[in-house]
Amino acid sequence: MPTYHHDGLTFDYRDEGTGEPVVLLHGFPEDSASWDAVVPLLHATGLRTLAPDQRGYSPGAVPKRRRDYAIRTLVGDVIGLLDATGIERAHVVGHDWGGGVAWMTALWHPDRVASLVSLASPHPAALMWSYRHTTQGLRSWYMGTFQLPWLPERLLARDLARTLRSSGMKAEIAERYARRFADPASLTGPMNWYRGMPFSGRMGDPMVRVPTTYVWGRRDGFLGPEAARKTADFVEADYRFVELDATHWLPENDPDPVAAEIIARVAGG
Repeated sequence: MPTYHHDGLTFDYRDEGTGEPVVLLHGFPEDSASWDAVVPLLHATGLRTLAPDQRGYSPGAVPKRRRDYAIRTLVGDVIGLLDATGIERAHVVGHDWGGGVAWMTALWHPDRVASLVSLASPHPAALMWSYRHTTQGLRSWYMGTFQLPWLPERLLARDLARTLRSSGMKAEIAERYARRFADPASLTGPMNWYRGMPFSGRMGDPMVRVPTTYVWGRRDGFLGPEAARKTADFVEADYRFVELDATHWLPENDPDPVAAEIIARVAGG
């Protein structure tokens, strides 16, 4: 697996295919392998894919401080990947936490983003709205728990496969992630994405002005329908909302419709 260097860290990433570049940002607790069923479908239409193991997941990119996982820093890692590979503009796709990074990359660096596809994750401003106006806070109860030191890693590592299966992930994929994160220490970097949230600062202008597709599964137990539908209010560009009969784990469980929406967005700009 090739690597790139940014912010004093070394990131692993997958760079496959040829053609227009598509950056694929995984979620929690996943890694670049979450896109394994999607990338062949993108390559078949002549697209190049770049899928990093993000900060906290790449062995050479696991800083200890919580503030080193603030959203601006995570977005900076995406720009660092584009710079390292000589790519001026790419189509950016993200799932779960990767979707949050994708949204903010489009907000803060629209000159580097040809189009945006977010899977599961609504626009961050829509998500914040939903905390105030809906029961989304109950769905996101675990975010507060993850602020605790060391204990959440130990609890999740002990029961990760069952937790992922119960939320709708295919059993064989859940088992693979359970092996990947069997050591509680391997979950500290991923959980630091949550612990870095208090250091993320202000969003600024929330309006996204690049062509955008948002794909949401109506059986998602983590992210509810209110924020999904509110997301349209924060896009001032061509926008498509796709609701699937699916759970949260869209890249692994539903690669065909996911790939179709990415291909359509790339073709449409």
